[in-house]
Amino acid sequence: MFPRDFAWGAATSAYQIEGGWQADGKGPSIWDTFCHEKRGVHGGQNGDVSCNSYELWEKDLECIQQLGLTHYRLSLSWARLLPDGTTRNVNRRGVQYYNRVIDDLLACNVSPMVTLYHFDLPQAIQDLGGWKSPGVATLFDSYAKFCFQTFGDRVKLWITINEPHVCAKLGHEDGIHAPGLKEKGTAAYLVGHNMLRAHASAWHSYDSAYRATQKGAVSLALNSDWLEPLDPGCREDVESAERDLAFTLGWFAWPVFVTGDYPEIMRSAVETQSKALGYRGDFRLPTFSKDDPPILGTADFFALNNYTSRKVKSGGCGEQTLSMKRDLDAEELLDPSWPICGVSWLAVVPHGLRKLLKYIKDVFNNPAIYITENGFAQVGPLQTEDVERCNFYKSTILEVAKAIEEDGVDVRGYFAWSLMDNFEWADGFSVRFGLFHVDFSDAELRRTIYRSGREYAKIISEYKSRRLT
Repeated sequence: MFPRDFAWGAATSAYQIEGGWQADGKGPSIWDTFCHEKRGVHGGQNGDVSCNSYELWEKDLECIQQLGLTHYRLSLSWARLLPDGTTRNVNRRGVQYYNRVIDDLLACNVSPMVTLYHFDLPQAIQDLGGWKSPGVATLFDSYAKFCFQTFGDRVKLWITINEPHVCAKLGHEDGIHAPGLKEKGTAAYLVGHNMLRAHASAWHSYDSAYRATQKGAVSLALNSDWLEPLDPGCREDVESAERDLAFTLGWFAWPVFVTGDYPEIMRSAVETQSKALGYRGDFRLPTFSKDDPPILGTADFFALNNYTSRKVKSGGCGEQTLSMKRDLDAEELLDPSWPICGVSWLAVVPHGLRKLLKYIKDVFNNPAIYITENGFAQVGPLQTEDVERCNFYKSTILEVAKAIEEDGVDVRGYFAWSLMDNFEWADGFSVRFGLFHVDFSDAELRRTIYRSGREYAKIISEYKSRRLT
């Protein structure tokens, strides 16, 4: 039994579905640049058109209604609203588009959860240093206040930044996401720090100027696998799993929910490796300034993106130079009993989500939790009768129910990734997570519901029926 007001949703993001990359005054984003420069996306693909939701929003709304969603998570394109990243240049056509989306959702009794930033930084801000620049926090705060003022009368759930861990590491350490930097061991920590500063500034702005009248809630979406020791009886493996959780979830959740600073286990590991490798610069893991708005307490709920699980063993790094991998000094492994869906990294482990939810309850002071992304990938030949994904959703939602009923976790909602097949970042269109299939070879980009979409709709319908009795 789920709570009476449980949020049943699906999620998308602007760059992955909207297309219209330069329509009606939109400015370029770092993902436009990354793809156009052919920096490593599968097949040289890009999101210039994608699902063309900018022109086909009505089709998306039909999909949302067909599923019977109570909530829909979308992101705003910063560059569509503010082409140069600043409020000096407001794109009214972009404002009209998102006003229409929000108003249409509410007219259909669907509540929007709005993400301000989902990987697509305006290129104009990247040209100023991007997330590596201390000034980005002020620019983000101005953008956030513009969005709160423009849309906040109708939006009750806000996400400031989606997956800062992914943006920092994949975009600035590994170079496989935009902006494609490979500044190992330094840039990612700085980027993560500035993202936390930006988030905190936006939260405090909402809290002081908008909360009393708009009565919404604000958080940031954190991604984490469930991580457990390969050998629970091995002290080194147990410590490595704890350290791995600190370097992923704890990196951002610890400052916001626990102490206002990074986990000591993480800071100690970074400083130890700095000394071992003779690093003579400033602390690679920055310290929070008293001049910035405080970080602690800047989340009204815990937003979790979870896809899979890993076993963790000690050592196995193999790198002898400065890097986040060297700092972590642990190896992640797949349990051979776990089935793999679609892509090699995505093992299907529904019970891992339940364990992670219990961990969040115990470590982060029993927050209200929204599962803001969770899904199952499909590659290769199209299977609209996706039985394995149907089973995944049934098993996963059952584990969420167990977390609520048996573990006492305060889970408030579940958002499937994704509403429809879309541009999956470096994987392009080769990986499909949708509840609806999008035929990218069709000029009309036809949406067709998968069997998993029908099953998800059935689960939601049964929940609604129970709620009324």
